[in-house]
Amino acid sequence: MAGQEQRHERINQKKRTRAELLTAARALADEGVALTIPDVADRAGISRATAYRYFSTPDELLQEIALDAVALAIRIPDDPSLDAGARVESVIRQVLAMLEDNETTFRHFLAARVVEKGGRRGARRLEWLGEALAPLSREMPRRLYLRLLNALALLTGMETLVVMKDVCGLEADESEEVIIWTARALLAAAEQEARAR
Repeated sequence: MAGQEQRHERINQKKRTRAELLTAARALADEGVALTIPDVADRAGISRATAYRYFSTPDELLQEIALDAVALAIRIPDDPSLDAGARVESVIRQVLAMLEDNETTFRHFLAARVVEKGGRRGARRLEWLGEALAPLSREMPRRLYLRLLNALALLTGMETLVVMKDVCGLEADESEEVIIWTARALLAAAEQEARAR
């Protein structure tokens, strides 16, 4: 297995572990139990040491549960007539709308992760984009597909909105236009490279 594919599998395993911890935390919170990392780890059947690598405080867990609930609003189009490009654009537009609607929360979350230096982040965007790109995953060489997936991930997070608004001084509609243009360029470049092989 190539290095990039091994990294992708490790990312998938980390996403599964993280999802199990969040599911356990949500269940405990719904039961009215005060969250502790050891209790969440025990409920998830994951070692406490591993749980602490994902979430260092109960507050961090609570914040992540709230963000997870907001992220559930993202829907991947299931219209078979839509190509991967249209599906990706739909995901990006939904993510940008979600970020705009919850900007303060996401800025706080991003700031906390930056201060942590290397703090783990959710990889929801990779799941959404992977679903949207599913038709291409069968047509493109795996390495090229993963490169495209990772490149598109740069366009679907709070970091992107910070650059567009704070650095470039763009309004929401202008930001969306630049981001969609960039996504189309990345997709076109990957498709051209795939055809050339």
